[in-house]
Amino acid sequence: MNTASLILTNGKFHTVDREKPLATAVAIKDGKFIAVGSEAEVMQFADAATQIVDVQGSTGIPGLNDSHLHLIRGGLNYNLELRWESVPSLADALRLLKAQALRTPSPQWVRVVGGWTEFQFAERRMPTLDEINAAAPDTPVFILHLYDRALLNRAALRVVGYTRDTPNPPGGEIQRDSNGNPTGMLIARPNAMLLYATLAKGPKLPLEQQVNSTRQFMRELNRLGLTSAIDAGGGFQNYPDDYAVIAALHEKKQLTLRIAYNLFTQRPGQELEDFERWTDMLKPGQGTDFYRHNGAGEMLVFSAADFEDFLEARPDLAPGMEDELERVVRHLVEHRWPFRLHATYNDSISRMLDVFEKVNSDIPFNGLHWFFDHAETITEANIERVKALGGGIAVQHRMAFQGEYFADRYGKEAVKHTPPVAKMLNADLPVGLGTDATRVASYNPWTALYWLASGRTVGGMAMYDDDARLDRETALMLWTQGSSWFSSEQGKKGQIKVGQLADLVLLSKDYFSVPQEEIKGIESVLTMVDGKIVYAAGRFTPLAPPAIPVLPDWSPVVNVPGHYRSAPPLIHGRVGMAQGHQCSGPCGVHLHSHDVARQSSVTVSDDNAFWGALGCSCFAF
Repeated sequence: MNTASLILTNGKFHTVDREKPLATAVAIKDGKFIAVGSEAEVMQFADAATQIVDVQGSTGIPGLNDSHLHLIRGGLNYNLELRWESVPSLADALRLLKAQALRTPSPQWVRVVGGWTEFQFAERRMPTLDEINAAAPDTPVFILHLYDRALLNRAALRVVGYTRDTPNPPGGEIQRDSNGNPTGMLIARPNAMLLYATLAKGPKLPLEQQVNSTRQFMRELNRLGLTSAIDAGGGFQNYPDDYAVIAALHEKKQLTLRIAYNLFTQRPGQELEDFERWTDMLKPGQGTDFYRHNGAGEMLVFSAADFEDFLEARPDLAPGMEDELERVVRHLVEHRWPFRLHATYNDSISRMLDVFEKVNSDIPFNGLHWFFDHAETITEANIERVKALGGGIAVQHRMAFQGEYFADRYGKEAVKHTPPVAKMLNADLPVGLGTDATRVASYNPWTALYWLASGRTVGGMAMYDDDARLDRETALMLWTQGSSWFSSEQGKKGQIKVGQLADLVLLSKDYFSVPQEEIKGIESVLTMVDGKIVYAAGRFTPLAPPAIPVLPDWSPVVNVPGHYRSAPPLIHGRVGMAQGHQCSGPCGVHLHSHDVARQSSVTVSDDNAFWGALGCSCFAF
């Protein structure tokens, strides 16, 4: 009998295995589960050398797998970015911005790059350019809002060089005042290239700090329960140059997430040349269980890209799209390369499927894994066409951030099945869940799970009727077992099952029983990848790997590490203010929903970082 290196006991493990859906203990050896069941069954695999951890009734699930995440690009920039995810008010967001502007040295920028919506704020509105300029008069500021616009302060406008003489690029608008001068608002009409090209003008981190940044991002994802991700490439992410950091971390065995990566063409008009070069360099599946090639996409040809900016009318794809897409898809199928393709609208999907069916009639797909990303408005007829070609659909929670915009443009009735996940499942189509982070939406998987289970946006708008919402078990299955199909790893991971990779998460709350609103606040208290603990918190903190200091020391991650916490770590201290009052010192910080100040002698943050991030330096402990 195998002897386990690690056994977890006294747990509530939801295995996502229909044959054995629940277990109280698991045994692990050589990075795989070797026993799953009752404590009596599992303890047979113990000997004197086995580490045994009592998880004290914690809920355990398979490690989460984001089927569409821009992890590699996001990691290179993570330490540069201030995050507004989950910030409850615009006032808080502007205080965070002001505090970071004071800490950021020249020539660096303050960047808020996606993952938030004005509907999460108590004020229910965007910041104004005047507010941004007041918060940061001298440090360049770039704030990206979804796919539709970016806000630049005056300092950033000077740095990027936009003037009254700068022409609008195709598909974009530099908003101007009555005198023709740029205001600082950049608008996608509906192409977001202007937004991303402007962001690319900012200074990059040096190599050493890009490595640190990537490791910090992986730790943040581990904190939220991620153990795997499928990287969808991205604009300005060139292979192999921009993959050097992640490849080096893999070589040094410092990855704490399993990554399957797709290659995203970067050159309009030369897409086929890119893929011809890459098919000579790589084979699908090449690599290891930690870092492996996954095929082409999500951009195959630029003419086949539609944009999900619901503030703008649906874009029509170029008339010559079919010919360009056919050449690339034909090449990929000939070389048995899996592929993925960004598609928001059913009209686009219909034309793309025409191409796929034509190629398939000449060169059968014959089990080749291919899939659409997003597919918010796909119809049942096109779902059946996808199924007939052996494809799948990777769904993301973009509607949790844009549902209000979609409802305004297309009506409340149209939003009820956008995207039609339940219909995809009824058709027995492969479906995997993800986020499309880091720019378009938050990378928090629990926001996505909340969205599907509750049917509500992050702003609270009800989107779906009961028949379109998913039960929690199904939603979790799509984040684990379901997503494994999209990297051709089904049966290898995604379940707590004997023989599968030992990727597992213990949760801060019981996902299956907490009220819906509490799903959004769930985190990991222990994350395990390959049978090794990569993150631990709370009572499991002694098992955590050593912390990695953040570089550079002015990084926003130092003070605002990841998602905004509504309840920061606590110690006891005295402050002269009560809930709902302002600090009498120079900062004027307003306490409202943080539940950290209820009387004159209160429990407050364990260091000044939380208060400092809000702009307050008036507290003494």
